[in-house]
Amino acid sequence: MPTWTALTTLAEKARAEALGEALDALDPAPTGVGVFELEDGSGLWEVGGYFTETPDDIALALLAAAHDAKPFAVSKLPETDWVAHVRRELHPVEAGRFYLYGAHDADSLPQGAVGLLIEAAMAFGTGHHGTTKGCLLAVDRLLNAGKLPQSVADIGCGTAVLAIAAAKVLQRSVIASDIDQVAVDVARANAAANKVAELVHCVEAAGFDHPDLAARAPYDLVFANILKGPLIELAPSMAAHIAAAGYAILSGILNPQADEVVAAYRAVGMDVADRFELGEWTTLTLRKR
Repeated sequence: MPTWTALTTLAEKARAEALGEALDALDPAPTGVGVFELEDGSGLWEVGGYFTETPDDIALALLAAAHDAKPFAVSKLPETDWVAHVRRELHPVEAGRFYLYGAHDADSLPQGAVGLLIEAAMAFGTGHHGTTKGCLLAVDRLLNAGKLPQSVADIGCGTAVLAIAAAKVLQRSVIASDIDQVAVDVARANAAANKVAELVHCVEAAGFDHPDLAARAPYDLVFANILKGPLIELAPSMAAHIAAAGYAILSGILNPQADEVVAAYRAVGMDVADRFELGEWTTLTLRKR
């Protein structure tokens, strides 16, 4: 399927976010919109959209002018087999006792490692992202400290790599949820590929809003590798569903955002037990008072 990109830059975060919202309302609508601060020290923000239909040049020009942005640069991307490309380019990831790999790297699994087989998937990634590695390292640190959670949930599970990791190392039932039913189907397939289908229970839910999630609470450990905004919104519900002295491992947090997330969780009775950065991402391990 052909894909077009439309990219522009402008100053000030608020204006960039407003342009991103306006871009999302175009017809034909973009399949995705991104708003990012450039890392070159210029103070500029990039706003971009991905389209599966040719974008409306006139509408883009009007949007750029209305938001005092540079004219959009529109490009048609070459059609690429991204799954094959990912298989060629991605290498296994080691995170403490865990070893994340694709089937093409199965021969490289170290003896004694907890293998996590996650194949390239266009819609939901491979689990190789730095935020996923941060979560795996965080749970490895908890395990090394002698913490063995009895009840575990993975909220916003995506590929379910974190739920699979917990199920494999603890040999206990873990519940994984995502707001997208297709993601839930992918999670189930990944659990089966890792031979833990009977241990990983996958449900479609926003946050903890599912009877199966409520039935298993309170949790000793909850993963939530999502984004800053949803994490902050989730804080009261997270605290309500975690047992006293239980843990939450959070990521999807850009380093400058971490203090805001910490403050939101401290306000609901959860304190930082561990915190570290991997590149531009922060992983937090929080403990309920």
